[in-house]
Amino acid sequence: MLLTAGGVTSPAGFLAGGVAAGIKASGALDLGILVSERPALVAAAFTQHALPAPPVVLTRERVARGRARAVIVNSGNANAATGAAGLADARAMARFLAERLSIPEAEALVASTGVIGVRLPLAAIAAAIPQLPLAPDGGHAFARAILTTDTRPKEAAVRIVLPGRTVTIGGCAKGAGMIHPNLATMLAFFTTDAPLDLAWLQATFRQTVNDTFNLIDVDGDTSTNDTVLLLANGLAGGPPIAGGEDGALFAAGLRRLAEHLARAIVQDAEGATKLIEVRVSGAPSREAARAIARTVAGSLMVKTAVHGNDPNWGRIYGAAGNAGVPIDERTLTIAIGNVLVFRHGQPQAYDHPAAVAALQGSEVVIALDLGAGSAAATAWGCNLSEQYVTLNSVYTT
Repeated sequence: MLLTAGGVTSPAGFLAGGVAAGIKASGALDLGILVSERPALVAAAFTQHALPAPPVVLTRERVARGRARAVIVNSGNANAATGAAGLADARAMARFLAERLSIPEAEALVASTGVIGVRLPLAAIAAAIPQLPLAPDGGHAFARAILTTDTRPKEAAVRIVLPGRTVTIGGCAKGAGMIHPNLATMLAFFTTDAPLDLAWLQATFRQTVNDTFNLIDVDGDTSTNDTVLLLANGLAGGPPIAGGEDGALFAAGLRRLAEHLARAIVQDAEGATKLIEVRVSGAPSREAARAIARTVAGSLMVKTAVHGNDPNWGRIYGAAGNAGVPIDERTLTIAIGNVLVFRHGQPQAYDHPAAVAALQGSEVVIALDLGAGSAAATAWGCNLSEQYVTLNSVYTT
């Protein structure tokens, strides 16, 4: 299994591209198309926000069929809180895409990201779609076209050697703020040429999303537009993968790529300078480990302490207790990097300069061992800086 510098067009049979449609005032790329050369299986996950944006409503409805061909994505405008008119706009975008590609409209999916509460410039989008170049190397332009406050594109690919065939998974993502477990202002797109059983693919994809994108946090806010999609066209050939050794290898490759992109989102968080990795072990169940890891990674107290290089382990202790999971402090151990700060109900006489040093790097590891079982989970967060406040205080002005 090899993680490479590819993207969504690395697997066979995918084309993509991006264009500046004028949605962003900056003139940057803001409209992208990703298409499979033949109908593909689709798996997806969406925001759990109570007010999903029209593109989410439309795409969720269409992926229920289990088949799709292409997705059109715009940045700079979320098409959220736009009511019935916004849903009509999302349907129009899908119709424009279907006409451009000569595919059934039901196979055309839509995603949007950007400012909430503003109608899409539909005429500009309609005019740009015929001009948007689609190419086997267009994945890089697509990855740039979906960005909002991100400072860089996030894309990669994984190649997996199976008996008698090699399959590829490509992916790209965007996201820098409003990131919280259960998806958050983020879009992610995966492609693969592997032949897959639909039910197995959808179950595997759900688990992968739960173990990666649903374990990252930037600022505790969940968005209206979160969408994660995977298209599988089967062009690598051979029998459909539905488990077994081939399934285990494919699932591991998908997980590696998804974790890479999820971490990249946190590393590029608005104003962030540090990735926080929270490792929870010794839990009575995986659900308990996930809950504690997510809560610590999302704690504003922990984020600000890490930002200030302050080894105030009481912030970690307090956050862990807020996860809604029973914890026995008599078996609890907490470490910052390799520095043990709390063990079995007792604060430890630790090396303060060493703990400060552990917080000063670009990646900070916080470890909690509950001493109550064998389950474990890892979540990822970031420090909260003054720059985050500045950026989000003038987002629309």
